Amino acid sequence: MQHDAMRPAALPVGPPDGGALLAGADVAVLEGVRTVDGAVVDVEIAEGRVVAVADRGPRDLVAPESGSRAPAAERALAGEPALRLDASGWLVLPAACEPHAHLDKALTAARFPAGTGEDLVGAVAQWRELVPHIDGADVLDRARTAVGRYAARGITTIRTHVDAPADGDPLRLLDALLTLREELAGSVTLQVCLLGGSQTPTEVFAEAAARGVDALGGCPHLASDPRAEITRVLDVAERTGLPVDLHADERTALPDDGVLDVEELARQVIARGLTQRVTASHAVRLGSLPPERLAAVVGLVARAGLGVVTLPITNLYLQGRDATHLAPRGLTAVRALLDAGIPVAAGADNLRDPFNPAGSGDPFETTSLLMTAAHLSAREALDAVTAGARTVLGLPPAGLTVGHRADLVLVPDVPLGDVLAGGEHARVVLAAGRVVADTRVHRSLALGPASRQAIPQSARPSTRPAAPELSAPEQLVR
Repeated sequence: MQHDAMRPAALPVGPPDGGALLAGADVAVLEGVRTVDGAVVDVEIAEGRVVAVADRGPRDLVAPESGSRAPAAERALAGEPALRLDASGWLVLPAACEPHAHLDKALTAARFPAGTGEDLVGAVAQWRELVPHIDGADVLDRARTAVGRYAARGITTIRTHVDAPADGDPLRLLDALLTLREELAGSVTLQVCLLGGSQTPTEVFAEAAARGVDALGGCPHLASDPRAEITRVLDVAERTGLPVDLHADERTALPDDGVLDVEELARQVIARGLTQRVTASHAVRLGSLPPERLAAVVGLVARAGLGVVTLPITNLYLQGRDATHLAPRGLTAVRALLDAGIPVAAGADNLRDPFNPAGSGDPFETTSLLMTAAHLSAREALDAVTAGARTVLGLPPAGLTVGHRADLVLVPDVPLGDVLAGGEHARVVLAAGRVVADTRVHRSLALGPASRQAIPQSARPSTRPAAPELSAPEQLVR
């Protein structure tokens, strides 16, 4: 990458508390951005991929062009070429994934009485009471809002599970999310996984496959015959070639027969010779196994080539409610899985619904919990929501390596631990080299007597008429 004094001046990204003006911009170069290894580099992007990464050379003393701080969406709509961005003062990370969401349930918490927290079975019952009153339009509206939260916080890939309700059209929720998947193409990668239950006819799984679902799922730990439920889902997957992502062992208590869902799943995958990605989500029971038993199960999971998804915030909320003391954390055996070389992804699972009334859709909320509850290092936690998650989802890598997809997130240039603890909220998010979200945060503090001052007249509420409604491009960037 050359530093030609005749090249156009780079457009400053600006400070974390500045204007959020970059949404909609295609990016050709990120100049002077810091990596997690501490290097300051220039990153060149073309056709959605990183094509060069070079150590930063001397800066060219070129004044910014007049008007270069026009909103990026307006510049893009005007047909201007991809931008060179001066990203000094920012740290670049791979964009994050949410490997296990439930967009059909998202943001329904307000529809339930406050203070009625439940364990897993109770949350399922609450949801089943509500779902007959939910149609596709309801799902689509809430899912769009939820995806906006995820994207603004640095997530460019989401796998969502979606129920097949027993009442009404069992695929009405699925159809809404398949519509959303098409809407988001080119900005957020959305994978849709059918979450069938033991009451779901096999024909519904087959129809979902015909409609273009990305993966097949189920919840054998809630079925009367977990082995039969795993067999049924794998039968459809074997016929269709679709990936599988099962809710598995989402309990802390071990099963009466001693056989874990992940054991049965791994054995069948090996016996069938399946080559598509197969994932065990939750796998909470692994955290309840003694070391000798755990080692055998982890070895079997590794031989089968399974991926595992851990979901700290939701399982911390749902599990251990019946414990009188020494309540379990409800996480899978994250350390043992990583040490065995098994791909591990981490996510939040539910977002403001009966299964988790909290959550912000922020991957750094998940990394914070991985460091505190699973005792991962900062780098391990970051990998679980980025590279590890993409591996589990069967996606090509993203990040700063040449040839990787240019799904990136810029955060303020502070120590990595501060970012992963959730302390920084300003973010510029790129998907395939295009800015899909730009969030800045401005704070005003007055913490002591010396800082007291009158509110400037210019900041007082105005009685002037409301400003005219903005056009779509202006709404996008303001």
